[in-house]
Amino acid sequence: MKISEMAERSGLSIDTLRFYEKIGLIEPPPRDDAGRRDYPEAALGWIRFLDQLNATGMKQADRIRYARLRAEGPATYAERRAMLEAHRTEIARRLAELEETLALMDRKVAHYRALENETQKEMTNV
Repeated sequence: MKISEMAERSGLSIDTLRFYEKIGLIEPPPRDDAGRRDYPEAALGWIRFLDQLNATGMKQADRIRYARLRAEGPATYAERRAMLEAHRTEIARRLAELEETLALMDRKVAHYRALENETQKEMTNV
């Protein structure tokens, strides 16, 4: 697929796709007879995976390292797994923090609702 279609389907800009190629996050795609990029369908899945790693807070340097390991092939399976396990641990820790924060927000909202109800009752009785 051409770069414009890849940009549309991946949600990344054309400039971002070119930048990702430059820094090694995605392999430069083959070129057609006119010299235009012609991305294979599989590149879309890889870009989506990179997007998920980014969304979960994986640093760009770590994504680049992971991409380089991936390009090296099966000999890097253990190292890639270890990277993902470490990242998963960090995601789980952050998720637990968010759950605690959500519970606090729920308590605060309930508290303010109770205060509002109390105030309304007092105003009605005046």
